[in-house]
Amino acid sequence: MNPKGDINSKGDINLKHLLHLFRKGNDPTKPTLLLLHGTGGTEQDLLPLAEIIDPNANVLSVRGNVLENGMPRFFKRLAEGVFDEEDLIFRTKELNEFLDEAAEKYNFDRKQVIAVGYSNGANIAASLLFHYQQALKGAILHHPMVPRRGIELPDLNGTPVFIGAGTNDPICPSKESQELQALLEQAKANVHLHWENRGHQLTSTEVDAARKWYLTI
Repeated sequence: MNPKGDINSKGDINLKHLLHLFRKGNDPTKPTLLLLHGTGGTEQDLLPLAEIIDPNANVLSVRGNVLENGMPRFFKRLAEGVFDEEDLIFRTKELNEFLDEAAEKYNFDRKQVIAVGYSNGANIAASLLFHYQQALKGAILHHPMVPRRGIELPDLNGTPVFIGAGTNDPICPSKESQELQALLEQAKANVHLHWENRGHQLTSTEVDAARKWYLTI
């Protein structure tokens, strides 16, 4: 699928060591969609989701700069479902600073960024919410896990968050999704939890549910 709009003519640019592409939207009142892929993905993977969710918005799609057996990720892990917290904290800070620089370079409103992440990408998007009060205007998290436990979250003050989860997800158990919802709500986020029954797959019905939710925020 060829994304519409303008992509920098020099291709992917490297700010803060993060390969990415930026597509200018055709409606300046719309937010910027920050696309964050799953393990083994690239900055191309979630472009079709942006077209479905809001074809008029800016798109900033980022490739993870941590390699696991040659597969891009956004932070290291020690084992399946066990995050390297030190690296997660560092990479989350790196991504937050990248967003500051990208907003200046591409002239979009830093306060109007909505993350759209899948799996590992959803995890680092959740980590932005856990660590930085105004990093995101909102987030669409497809099959995320709890990024960290035992920390105090910032006041999220009604930040809208969509969580797409699987009742039978072998990677992100349902209780994990419910715990993430509870932690975000305790920080005063406005969370909508949507359930599917297709394991860890990102289904068309889940994407459509995210699109409908996005129209309400």
